[in-house]
Amino acid sequence: MNQAERKTKPFYIKDCTLIALATGKRAQNLRELREHLREIDPNSIYYHFWGGLLRARFDNPEYHNDFAIWVANSLHNKILAERLAVIDPLAFPTLDQLREELIDVIEESLDETEFPSWSKRDDQFEFIRFQIVVFNTNNVAATPRELAKIMPSMSVGSIFFHFIDGRRRNEDSLDDFQNWLSNFNGEYDDLRDRIHNIDPYFSSLIQLRDELTDVFKVYFKKEGDLG
Repeated sequence: MNQAERKTKPFYIKDCTLIALATGKRAQNLRELREHLREIDPNSIYYHFWGGLLRARFDNPEYHNDFAIWVANSLHNKILAERLAVIDPLAFPTLDQLREELIDVIEESLDETEFPSWSKRDDQFEFIRFQIVVFNTNNVAATPRELAKIMPSMSVGSIFFHFIDGRRRNEDSLDDFQNWLSNFNGEYDDLRDRIHNIDPYFSSLIQLRDELTDVFKVYFKKEGDLG
């Protein structure tokens, strides 16, 4: 362990789950969806883009957010669903900017459609907000090499908390892994860059864990076996 590693606090691995909470806001058509989007809590927009990663999803896996899934399944508007599905939330510095993009895409569709579709009354879009519940685990890494050994066995909740939700919590909008590695006086900047290049939005949490595991494995392979 080098001097920087001795001075840096260990990485304490957490786990988490999301508790869904009703907002009372529902939409039966695109106009209602647009109007609610104008004023809904940003927490709800975050949930409908990212919360699906922690929920079992068996329908339309090609649609990566709840808005696109509802438009495809309930309004049967495949063109708009595809437009919504390709919106990458990481391309927008704030949730309010993401909100504006959603509204713009929906308004463009409304301009193109003379008679917008309605969903069935029992199939409305329900806006959900969330609370995150965080759990301590018994895993802790004193060094990046130790973190590399733990990574393959991390739960999907841990991957979500550190790699996804960390971007919401941290001032620099970086995940917890990159944040922690920044404390080592530049020694792991190459590893940070490799982590930074992983786009978390279009992959499952299991796939993200595999990608992170591979990035750490390849990085430390140049310095010897992790075992």
